[in-house]
Amino acid sequence: MATFLMILHIIASVFLILVVLVQGGKGADIGAAFGGSSQTLFGSRGAATFLSKMTTIAAVIFMLTSLTLTMATSKGTSVIKQTVPADQNKAIPQQQLPAQPIQQQNTPIPQQPAGK
Repeated sequence: MATFLMILHIIASVFLILVVLVQGGKGADIGAAFGGSSQTLFGSRGAATFLSKMTTIAAVIFMLTSLTLTMATSKGTSVIKQTVPADQNKAIPQQQLPAQPIQQQNTPIPQQPAGK
């Protein structure tokens, strides 16, 4: 199943690349819009051409195969929900505390004369 989806995905991606490269650019239309043409910058351009419909179909197939491949090849577990391996699950031994608490030594801070 995953192999069939992978082959379909590769064919859809190559087809999508080819269909997009075959289409003509719209650079002249955008330039004409700034020059005072009656067309809007991204406005209506008439009926969709055959190549634009093929681009839409190829893009939908590409997205669907991408999502299906992701679901088919995932193991069903989340990275967040992964369990800790058994060797790391052992409790860390607590360190032995010293028998008597460590006493802090209070050393006086030398005072400097106020006039200098």
